[in-house]
Amino acid sequence: MQINTMGLVLRAVRVGEADQILTVLTPGNGVLSASARGSLRLKHKLFSACYSEFAITLGRKTNFIDSAAVSKVFHGLSKTVEGTALAAYLSELTITLAPEPPESADCLRLLLNTLYMTAEQKRPLRQLKAIYEMRTMTQAGYMPGVLACDVCARYDGCDFYLDPVAGRLLCADCAAKEHRAPNLDPGALYALRHICLAEDAKLFNFTLTDQSQRRLGRVCEQYVAAHLDYQPKSLEFLHGVLE
Repeated sequence: MQINTMGLVLRAVRVGEADQILTVLTPGNGVLSASARGSLRLKHKLFSACYSEFAITLGRKTNFIDSAAVSKVFHGLSKTVEGTALAAYLSELTITLAPEPPESADCLRLLLNTLYMTAEQKRPLRQLKAIYEMRTMTQAGYMPGVLACDVCARYDGCDFYLDPVAGRLLCADCAAKEHRAPNLDPGALYALRHICLAEDAKLFNFTLTDQSQRRLGRVCEQYVAAHLDYQPKSLEFLHGVLE
């Protein structure tokens, strides 16, 4: 059976001299792996494919990409090592989460927007990383409790602690009673709530101090790690270039 679908290439693995196995995120079929014969030849349609319209033949054991019409190539990603590293991490994280329809459509839209923001340097990379991590976890059904303290229902006025395993939010006083140190200042807490709850059109519309960015980044990364069985290998490299 052949399908025609838009898709974003998440990973390309070389096979032989001119072939590749592409891993593609699609809105209606989730994450697909498919053989792209001859795609490393410079004049082949698939050579520069990033976000494209694909014709894919679905087989019992192997899928085959028959053609691709390129829609968008994020040239700006390759201008900096940091942008390239973030794109690699986001792609690997998406493969690990392997969203299924209908969540895959939301994930694709989020990833395309994040890559655009990265390529055009619209937001700090740490902020974009945190947005993608926590928003994609929320889309996948792993949203933490972010509205108020899980014990006393306090909403603001102090630092808070987010438990990365249980997803519980605790105010500073309640966290101290459980021998936990707050990991979110007011700015980072506001951003966390915004990432989880804002409508798509406003998702990227906030700013943070450097300190709040770092706190938010650590919390989001810890939360993702606590809920995944596999830690993306690209994360270590990303850490190295963002330091």
